[in-house]
Amino acid sequence: MIRRASIAILGALLLSGVALSAHHSGTMFDETKDVTVQGVVKEFQYTNPHSWLLVEVTGADGKVTTWGFEAEGPTTLMQMKVRRSDFTPGTKVTMTGHPMKDGRPAASWTKAVRADGVEFYPRGRNAGSN
Repeated sequence: MIRRASIAILGALLLSGVALSAHHSGTMFDETKDVTVQGVVKEFQYTNPHSWLLVEVTGADGKVTTWGFEAEGPTTLMQMKVRRSDFTPGTKVTMTGHPMKDGRPAASWTKAVRADGVEFYPRGRNAGSN
């Protein structure tokens, strides 16, 4: 009986590890490519488990597309010196990140440069192609 319970517990732990690693996987992003866009901050969703900086980008045709840049949660962002107040709505910004593989307007955020020249690296300065 103890052996069965141990096997069941071990199986549950292994399966939960797979689910957890899938949740925190960056496989939806193409880390072999970078995308850079210029726009205006629409919203900074400074939340757990992942934060999103939404940026309105105006294309050559005048069409506005909202791009989402995914980053870590607030604790990690604070350690990287990225505060919610750094990106208020209307802030002009140039964003760089690894784009979604499926072509949607979103990326894993690697670098941001505000119009005043201040640079932000939410995953550290050497993470990805900065």
